[in-house]
Amino acid sequence: MQEKPKVVVSRTRRAESTAKEFSFTEADVRAAGDSVASYRTLAWNAFKRLTLPVNTEEAWRRTDIHNLPVDKFKFAGDDAFNDLPSVREDLLKPLTGDQHGGQIVLTPGGVKVDLDEKLANKGIIFTDLKTAEQKYPDLLAKMIGKTVNVEEGKFSALAGAFAQNGVVLYVPKGVTVEEPLHSVLWGPGADIAHVSHILVFVDEGASVTYVHESASPDEMASNSMHAGIVEIQIMQDASMKFVELQSWGRHVWNFSHERARVERGGNLDWIFGAIGSRLTKNFSELDLAGEGAQGRMSGFYFTDGNQHLDHDTQQNHLAPHTTSDLLFKGALKGKSRSVWQGMIYVAPGAQKTDGYQANRNLVLSDGARADSIPGLEILADDVRCTHGATVGKLEQEPIFYLKSRGIPQAEAEKIVVEGFFDPIFQRIPFEGVRERFQQYIANKMS
Repeated sequence: MQEKPKVVVSRTRRAESTAKEFSFTEADVRAAGDSVASYRTLAWNAFKRLTLPVNTEEAWRRTDIHNLPVDKFKFAGDDAFNDLPSVREDLLKPLTGDQHGGQIVLTPGGVKVDLDEKLANKGIIFTDLKTAEQKYPDLLAKMIGKTVNVEEGKFSALAGAFAQNGVVLYVPKGVTVEEPLHSVLWGPGADIAHVSHILVFVDEGASVTYVHESASPDEMASNSMHAGIVEIQIMQDASMKFVELQSWGRHVWNFSHERARVERGGNLDWIFGAIGSRLTKNFSELDLAGEGAQGRMSGFYFTDGNQHLDHDTQQNHLAPHTTSDLLFKGALKGKSRSVWQGMIYVAPGAQKTDGYQANRNLVLSDGARADSIPGLEILADDVRCTHGATVGKLEQEPIFYLKSRGIPQAEAEKIVVEGFFDPIFQRIPFEGVRERFQQYIANKMS
């Protein structure tokens, strides 16, 4: 497999962290076959060496985790889900019609896998990480550690070393998956560290739609954590629509490192939705590695109370004639805060690049705050790259119009906010998912 070109990103050196440290040991690293054992050893060594990030580092300057109770977290044991709240029924509903092409449910200490037999007969692999380690070690060796480097930070090393479970999706050459695939990571419980690893390989000329959801109930007056890695490879002339949604409980500290690599003529439509967690720090990168590769990143978030969501995105144009389009939109209430840091990087020789990024924020309360930091790093001379960012309050003119038609103030505000998010919602290919997140917005507005 072609080695990933190095991308230079301007970030400060790691500062010394506080004395707090996770209580995890080498004994917590799950045993695995040869294809994964060396990867986990590398991750464990990085985890031991790397310190927790502090806000003197540029990437973490606006996100403070000094209150993260790292020494309190523990891993869930086998079958722990039996003593914890069960998965919400609305998360398990089919995305289209009356059934899924396949569904995986990850719970603390357990997993349930279902894949349509017709898809399995086409050579599609859609299973949990533990099963893939046992049944498909050669395939896993082509996927694990190929886009996200465990050296990127403490939390990527943690996820690489201790992933309790995850999802492995492989679509063979030339296969089109008509039915959507769906996975749910359900993380109930207090003081639990949920660690996941999602791996996707869409082979040449193949096509698939995949929805992954992370969720949990609220566990008041407690803390839990999720650390995750998402690795996606889109090969030549392949395409994928990936919808990634999180509605973690308000006690969850959520950290993830995600990267997708798109080869020549490939296409990725990547959609993010975030309304949950106490704090989220998400690194998501799009590598357009082959000529003619295309990628679109769409995100929506809605914060209230004291929530803090930080999305750090990067669009890397590594080959000529590549196109990227990013649009993130957020609304904020209470004393919540959002951070979006975006970068378009154009490598030397990546001529005819077309890159765009925009972040729009709607501040609904005086105590809320939105930070929006777009950036460009261009090392080629025949490109078109633009960016934009806005932070504003609700426009009074449409609210006045709606009120003049007899609509109450609160309902008028809800309609305007839904209209603000509508361009993002229209990119979600499933009415049921759109309706669920519209309901989340209605709940926050009320």
